[in-house]
Amino acid sequence: MLITLHDAARMLSGADDILILCHRYPDGDTLGSAYALARALQGLGKRAAVDGSHEPGKRYRFLRELITPQAFEPRFAVSVDVASASLLGEPMLSRWGDRVELSLDHHRTGQPFAKCTFTDPSAAAAAEIVFRLLPLLGAPLDAGIAAALYTGVSTDTGGFRFPNTTPETLRIAAALMEAGADAARLNRLLLDTKSRGFLELERRVLGAMRFFLGGRCAVCVLPRETLDRCGVTDDEADAVPPMTRQIEGVLAGVTLREKENGDFRVSVRTQPGVDAARICRRFGGGGHSEAAGCTIHREDAPDAEEAVRRLVRAVENALPQDDVTKEERE
Repeated sequence: MLITLHDAARMLSGADDILILCHRYPDGDTLGSAYALARALQGLGKRAAVDGSHEPGKRYRFLRELITPQAFEPRFAVSVDVASASLLGEPMLSRWGDRVELSLDHHRTGQPFAKCTFTDPSAAAAAEIVFRLLPLLGAPLDAGIAAALYTGVSTDTGGFRFPNTTPETLRIAAALMEAGADAARLNRLLLDTKSRGFLELERRVLGAMRFFLGGRCAVCVLPRETLDRCGVTDDEADAVPPMTRQIEGVLAGVTLREKENGDFRVSVRTQPGVDAARICRRFGGGGHSEAAGCTIHREDAPDAEEAVRRLVRAVENALPQDDVTKEERE
């Protein structure tokens, strides 16, 4: 059932022993939103905790320090930035997939799975929704909450460079800075710090990047062996997909990341006018119009080359009809 933000606030106000769930392979938005909400709820005297199927990346671990560890049996589950039940990942999907009471989300292509859902596709990040929820809960905006929410807003907008950045996004960022978020420190930690392992991965990615459809589609394949050899975490590898969109003339960038089971985790980044979510929906995924993801399973594409072929065809179908001629196809 779709509800209003006021309804969501009433549900949370009447609940306790609250578990806040993040999506699998958690990014800055799901984590920042979750820890901000948990800190706010704890400040109101409630028991609250954050959990997910995958551990946060190193750059996000400071968020754990924002809440007090509390032992309790959850009686109310709320998800943040989770567009569909499958994105909870295992083991959270098995434990909570059909028991989530409330979902707070901002994905246009979401598939509601919770008992009650509030979604706002106009929000640049789920953190914007949590920001607007705080006064409805009667929760003050302190420096810790502000840092967590700034993490969500800044990472989901690529440091306020992506087209999802709105005037409201910038107003919220300013309010978070006024509340104590150290924007310079957070930007450096979240957006500008690279490990030596990632620099080696970046060198290999740039050397092996391939172009299709007359240069309008850039493709990167990250084999598991390469990720392991460079010592790069999944969190660090999240910085690769935006690189494909930075190249002049590229309308769609596709990054395939091999998982341990042989599946490929796919990230698609596009320029305005090319729908990344449409591309990913063909493979059971989704997301935003210019940033989306999906998984290509090993049984559907036994090797990277077949996965690339399938993805390039999907990109071609998503380009404007007059944008690619037969002579440009590779």
